[in-house]
Amino acid sequence: MLTRRQILQSASSALLLSPTAPKRIAFGGIGIECSTYSRIRTKEEDFTILRGADLAKNERFAFLKSYSHPFLPTIVATAVPGGPVAADTYERIKAEFLKRIQELLPLDGVFLPMHGAMFVDGMEDSEGDWYASLRKLVGPKCLLSASYDLHGNISKRVIANLNMLSAFRTAPHIDREETMRRSCDMLVYCLDQNVKPTMTWAPIPVLMPGERTSTEWEPGKHLWAQLPGLNAQPGVLDVSLLVGYVWADEPRSTAAAVVTGTAPATMKTIALSLAQQYWDARKDFQFGTKTGTIAECVKWSIDAPTHPAILADSGDNPTGGGTGDRAEVLQELLRQNASNVVFAGIADKTATDACYKAGVGATLTLSIGATLDPLGSKPVRTQAKVVFLKKEEREAVVEVGNGIKVVLTAKRRPYHDIIDFTSLGMQPADFKIIVVKSGYLSPELKPLANPSVMALSDGSINQDLEHLPKNRLRKPSYPFVADLKFKPFVLRQD
Repeated sequence: MLTRRQILQSASSALLLSPTAPKRIAFGGIGIECSTYSRIRTKEEDFTILRGADLAKNERFAFLKSYSHPFLPTIVATAVPGGPVAADTYERIKAEFLKRIQELLPLDGVFLPMHGAMFVDGMEDSEGDWYASLRKLVGPKCLLSASYDLHGNISKRVIANLNMLSAFRTAPHIDREETMRRSCDMLVYCLDQNVKPTMTWAPIPVLMPGERTSTEWEPGKHLWAQLPGLNAQPGVLDVSLLVGYVWADEPRSTAAAVVTGTAPATMKTIALSLAQQYWDARKDFQFGTKTGTIAECVKWSIDAPTHPAILADSGDNPTGGGTGDRAEVLQELLRQNASNVVFAGIADKTATDACYKAGVGATLTLSIGATLDPLGSKPVRTQAKVVFLKKEEREAVVEVGNGIKVVLTAKRRPYHDIIDFTSLGMQPADFKIIVVKSGYLSPELKPLANPSVMALSDGSINQDLEHLPKNRLRKPSYPFVADLKFKPFVLRQD
């Protein structure tokens, strides 16, 4: 049986045999997840920005070369999740994107590799602003197709300005390219067939963290497993079920079902069914690993008869929007006299620079942590021996206490892959305890965990949802309103 991608590509290839001119398709976008509980601001230097020729040859977008129509590069800006984007930073990046689009006009289509949970200072619905600005420039006939993170947020403005959307179907996310391909397949198919699809959206007033809604266990496993089959229905181009982003105080922060296609009745049925299923499962979403306080998780890890125990510092996870500079877990490891530990890592430029100045083998007194957000937590002051300095980037490994190796880094970043450790001269499997700033474990670390525990630690992505600071803009949703009543409904493009 042909997959939806094979059907779409076959149809597109057949149409390309006709003497029609190649379609003009641009691609570009901006992607970041922003916690409105964070006091730090994301600035231009925090983004990795690919432009023009550098973007065209980037490995992440190599798959675009498989299409019969050329995809014309503009700009793609991505950043480690964090605090709100500074307004001037956003405006500069958007202005460059629009300028590059302007230079490529006229366009038949635009592919937008996005995230969906950006928050810009002083602005609600940042992605909606991005799309509305683009739509004004390219006109109503140009087809816009976006790929989204599973934790993206949807709004009326997003739906009004896009023509199609595909979101990740896995958490942890292992289907990034597959999702972008679905988005581009739809775009090329609709351009070749001269089809203008519509979108049906069913908002679901449930907000859960990814740590409870992973697709690797129930109920997420069966909810997302049905999407490929729904995609195969006549008149359906793509079906997405989004968790939304819980740590953003915005009206659009909510779970959602989004269906793109040409069969409104079928699309409505699918969207309503997914919304009802998600709502019915809201109380079944649970953490997929053992959770506890920082002190409990450290003790469990020390007492574990097997190794390595992997302890996730969930409230300060930089891939979810945490600052990455909190040191409470390190303080507790020292208090409980833990040994044979690797802690990767803590963002602290001052401490990292001090290590480079001192050199490998030096012992110095360091203040570790609480440099990016000094109001949010307290540093740990301790004697440290420098054991490794990375040449390519400013990352230092120091040893403190009774055999605790701490990775210090000048920039916020996660340590979720094996190479993140081996590039620092360490084999993670050799340690009794591995501490990472993470929620659910990455696909590479999870198989190592023996056992896995997650600390419900404080931070800008605190998992203790019901006790988060009071919000101004978020609509009533579960679990914030435990007795909320809801009947699914759909919204369509005008």
